[in-house]
Amino acid sequence: MEKQQTLVRSAFFSGIALHSGARCTVRIQPAPENTGIVFRRVDLPGKPEVRALACNVVDVRRGTTIAEGKAVVFTVEHIMSALNAWHVDNCIVEMDGGEPPIADGSSLPYYRMIEEAGIQQQEAEAKTFTPKQPLYVEGGATKIVLIPGQEKLSISCLASFKGCPVDPQFHEFTLSTEGYRDEIAGGRTFVDYGDLKQLLAMGLCKGGSLDAAAIIHDGAIICKEELRFRDEIVRHKILDLIGDIYLAGCRITGTVLAIRPGHPKNVELAGMLLREIAAAQ
Repeated sequence: MEKQQTLVRSAFFSGIALHSGARCTVRIQPAPENTGIVFRRVDLPGKPEVRALACNVVDVRRGTTIAEGKAVVFTVEHIMSALNAWHVDNCIVEMDGGEPPIADGSSLPYYRMIEEAGIQQQEAEAKTFTPKQPLYVEGGATKIVLIPGQEKLSISCLASFKGCPVDPQFHEFTLSTEGYRDEIAGGRTFVDYGDLKQLLAMGLCKGGSLDAAAIIHDGAIICKEELRFRDEIVRHKILDLIGDIYLAGCRITGTVLAIRPGHPKNVELAGMLLREIAAAQ
């Protein structure tokens, strides 16, 4: 049986948040067995906390936002994705702001900070779950099904965006720490140019730049450096899905088939898993 894991030592990363444009420092601290993933707002009186669970998700527009009481944390999916890839079961994510740094738009900086901190096994058995029956969510163009399986979390994902020079994009991935580093972690966030204008009008993307995102516009992808993968968009979609599904509160196994996934249905699937886990206890 696999054991629960936490970090050997604390790890930190500082930078500019995507939507608020504010500077924030994230410090991931080791935590005891059965703590789970907890976000702590050290900039607020009393240092309020929110557990990274689907039942605490309050917004899924342009990212996954969790909240409990006065503790509100925006766009947690990249951190959650890296934690899932490293099989970190227990940690405290301390933040001195409401939104973590966007960094280069991928989860690679968070993957590397966890790597530098080191992983240590704990005594308690890791909590792993697969549903008894397939789970299915659908909405608009999005369809996601999770087929039970005991071994690994595998994802087959199709992404399609009008105006993208490579469309549609398809990628298959089975979650492993090394595979995640090589195939998924470097996939950067992206935005359609038309949506970007709307976001800027709403006062969002204040910290956005070509250092942190790719822009889809008129049949081209605009970014500061070359694409890291020909199908970078679908890889980022898988990155987000790996982060959102970890809001089920434990390691999930099975096969995910996803067509045009996004945060709303990713989180809905995590919520279904969370309820099934509770019912099975």
